[in-house]
Amino acid sequence: MAAERTRTIELRHLRYFVSAAEHGSFRKASADTRIQHSAISRRIRDLEHRLGTTLFLRHSGGVCLTFAGQRFLRRARQILRNFEDGAEEIASIKRSDFGRIKIGIYSSIASGFLAELLGLYADCHPKVQIDLIEDNPADQASAIRRMQLDAAFLTGERNWRDCETLPLWSERVFAVLPVDHLLAGRDELEWQHLADENFIINEAGPGQEIHDYLVQRLAAFGYHPQISVHQIGRENLLPLVALKRGLTVVSEAMTAAHFPGLAYRPIVGEVLPFSAVWSPKNDNPALGQLLDLARSMSGLREADAVTPPAMPIDVNAVPSQSPDRLQ
Repeated sequence: MAAERTRTIELRHLRYFVSAAEHGSFRKASADTRIQHSAISRRIRDLEHRLGTTLFLRHSGGVCLTFAGQRFLRRARQILRNFEDGAEEIASIKRSDFGRIKIGIYSSIASGFLAELLGLYADCHPKVQIDLIEDNPADQASAIRRMQLDAAFLTGERNWRDCETLPLWSERVFAVLPVDHLLAGRDELEWQHLADENFIINEAGPGQEIHDYLVQRLAAFGYHPQISVHQIGRENLLPLVALKRGLTVVSEAMTAAHFPGLAYRPIVGEVLPFSAVWSPKNDNPALGQLLDLARSMSGLREADAVTPPAMPIDVNAVPSQSPDRLQ
């Protein structure tokens, strides 16, 4: 019976009750809440009925709390505070003041668009936790569909199943070679220059993609590259180049990683497009803020039409057909 009476208590009942208790008058509560005096009186009578007890003693000068009313006032205030705190928390999440976003990356964050995007996002939303997850594109797309990943920034403009794709920026492709290599004397390289070279890649992603990319590009000139696979992380692959174990290729952002004994040279005509990938079912407000910022940054770059080179090399390369994936 008690549950039947209390289940229809509304927040407005509690607000009117607290206001009347604090002012000691229904009339003053009416002025405070901007609700008609008669409505305040009716709602408090409804509240008393639903609680099954009298909350106020009425007198000519106003009202005063009964013993039950005094006990209920503390609870009512607590309920209203909890509701207001909860509403503010939800509003903060919607504004992305707080929250968490999981981002898949397949490019270096040493420099370039992605580094600038993540840095600016962190500045704009310092209380949002950013988790970066590195994996191969297929696994990242699968994680996005399962809502285990909010977004990924991948090379290529492939349409991933059940995902949205937004092209954002492009980077040139660079060959990495020892600083005293004969080809390091050139400002830029053609694929024919690399035809007889040995290459090294790492076993984990994006090693396989780099392997396929090298085979595809050099096969067009009738060459089959010699490629050695090493079971090491990307941070140790470049020092191996300096040790003359072979050459490798990277996207432009990676050229900000300076290692002794290395030279980066752009490959003429090679440009990689990068896109954001996410699920249209994902309602994480932090994701929406990130995508809005990425669109804005991409639009500004297109308007400026100026991208400073990662190395002090004057290159005016014309983009060729872009490969799907590459670090």
